[in-house]
Amino acid sequence: MNKKNVLFFLFCALAVLMSYSPVRALYSSDKSEYYSHIALIPLVTIYLIFQNRKEIFARQNYSFFKGIIFLLIGVALYIFGKIIGVQLEKNDFASIIMLSVVIFINGAFILFYGLQAFKAALFPLLFLIFVIPIPAVAMDHIINFLQVGSTEFTNLLFTISGVPFVRDGFVFNLPNVSIEVAKQCSGIRSGLALFITALLAGHLFLKSNWRKFILVLCSIPIAMFKNGIRIATLSLLGNYVDPRILSSSLHKDGGIPFFILGLALMAPILFFLRKTERQRKK
Repeated sequence: MNKKNVLFFLFCALAVLMSYSPVRALYSSDKSEYYSHIALIPLVTIYLIFQNRKEIFARQNYSFFKGIIFLLIGVALYIFGKIIGVQLEKNDFASIIMLSVVIFINGAFILFYGLQAFKAALFPLLFLIFVIPIPAVAMDHIINFLQVGSTEFTNLLFTISGVPFVRDGFVFNLPNVSIEVAKQCSGIRSGLALFITALLAGHLFLKSNWRKFILVLCSIPIAMFKNGIRIATLSLLGNYVDPRILSSSLHKDGGIPFFILGLALMAPILFFLRKTERQRKK
């Protein structure tokens, strides 16, 4: 390992120390389930940089001025977050600290490897944005958006199935049970995972930006639709098989099969976009 790599890794280690306390507090909060993906994001970034290391580090040189500017912005934001942190809830405090950490790491990369290397590694470095917890106000709007969309798809699926029901807002009254599409049923965790997966798949398998955008955009209704399938399936099982299913582990922790369903629904869209891209090249 050369001197640049050692120094960069030392700065990254410092960034980890900066983020440790707020991330630990976030994982012990009631919103920890929203951010189960955070630990995986740096691993993806490392993999992407390693995969394209020859291209990224083909031309590298120190960029003192621009790198130090970013480092100072990151440090200043970190100090600001520490000062006002007592006034914020854990989620928003972690948002400020993690934003400062992402800026700090990007600044360190620019400092030791230069702007050309930074441009070549732009996607994996900006991918670190997903370690930043979404501020509470924005998160509430996103959850409400997914809740409304999931409710509409659930309504559509009940209608198609022919099951008798009466809807009252987010509540569906079936013959034997009543279910509510609450905020906890919005599918925010799997929705975020699908969104991030679509963004990563677009980067890996597509070239044109507009096709990448379409893939990411499609992940949103797919997240709502697969969540609607989950709600409708559990509701029908609870209504016609056993009401205890609605309070079982299948309800609370059974999201993985439906997440896989979401990936399966995205796969043909990705295949089609890749096919049109190849046809255009010919």
